[in-house]
Amino acid sequence: MPEFVKTVPVAEIADPGRTLLEVGDRVVVLIHIGGKFFCIDDVCTHDGGPLSDGELDDHTIACPRHGAKFDICNGKALTMPATEDTAAHQTEVRDGWVWVKLREE
Repeated sequence: MPEFVKTVPVAEIADPGRTLLEVGDRVVVLIHIGGKFFCIDDVCTHDGGPLSDGELDDHTIACPRHGAKFDICNGKALTMPATEDTAAHQTEVRDGWVWVKLREE
């Protein structure tokens, strides 16, 4: 069962902002917006594009390759050409650090 992993200090990520991280064997994008942190796999399920390079608008992120949009709260694919969700992971803030718990597959 995955456990929370200490990642980066809260102060290192602007609001709004994002950073690319390796957590375990996954590459994820950690997003800070509205005082909250969200974490999703850094992969568009349509063609594998890097979501970390995409445009962030409120609680959605768009793949820079073909514009597929995903909900950063739950990883849901919102627009074509993506039809499958990307993985969303739990986040917590403890003692000034962001912790991430990878979703089990």
